[in-house]
Amino acid sequence: MHKHKLANKLVLSALAIAVTVIAFLGLVDKQGEMYTDAAFNRALITFGVARGINGVISVAQGTEVAVHPAGFGVNFTPGQILDPINDVIEQFSWVMLASTASLGIQKIFLGMSSSWIASAILTVLLALVIVTLWRPGLFNPNLMSYTKSVLLVVVFIRFSVPVSAIGSELLYEAFLAQQYTESTEKLEQTKQAISSLSQQTKAEIAENVEEGMLDKAKRWLDSASQAIDMESRFEQYTQAAADATRHTINLIVVFVIQTVIFPLLFLWIVYRFLKVLGGRLI
Repeated sequence: MHKHKLANKLVLSALAIAVTVIAFLGLVDKQGEMYTDAAFNRALITFGVARGINGVISVAQGTEVAVHPAGFGVNFTPGQILDPINDVIEQFSWVMLASTASLGIQKIFLGMSSSWIASAILTVLLALVIVTLWRPGLFNPNLMSYTKSVLLVVVFIRFSVPVSAIGSELLYEAFLAQQYTESTEKLEQTKQAISSLSQQTKAEIAENVEEGMLDKAKRWLDSASQAIDMESRFEQYTQAAADATRHTINLIVVFVIQTVIFPLLFLWIVYRFLKVLGGRLI
């Protein structure tokens, strides 16, 4: 029994020394800061892509074309097909803004928790607990029980944010990185496709405006083939809208998981670990 208690004291003392060294060297903090910066930059880039698509869609929605040449018939705006995806992009922009803000807050908390003041407080509390382990009657038992509880809170504050950042980034690399890369690339391609369609439509409008009466009459005779072209244009806009919607939703899933679900998961893991450890100390 005596050997078992001695082994526990040695293990806890070694753990306390290791925690102190890690806190002052900032090993976990540097890694957590690097991963948080990487996630923050991804969020900024993706937010920029979302706003870019929003702008391209707005331009496309303002393009109006006549169904029949020579100005007769019904006018329509092919870009209106993109109206639903425009709503999705607006919501996506808010998600990305929230994700970027969340990562920015994590960076601030990371800087606060890794300060020398937090490390100094942690070291003092660890020293008191270790002294109590080896000299149980040196301090008031109630005071030391309170000190151990405060120690667990300080350890949580000191290491929960960097551990959460590291764990979230590792899970992102393992499960979400490929989906993020593919969806971002496809969304950029979709933006280029919508922009190209809009420019083509504008060019046709300008050409139609500059035509003389004879040319307009000639174009009117070719209205059947134009109808086919317009149908093809509609299909292209529809496909672009479907692609943009799918990849936007994929990116929403990626950032909600990485900036909300993963951090909460690791905060819970750290909390449970400290709770079990506290049951041995207190």
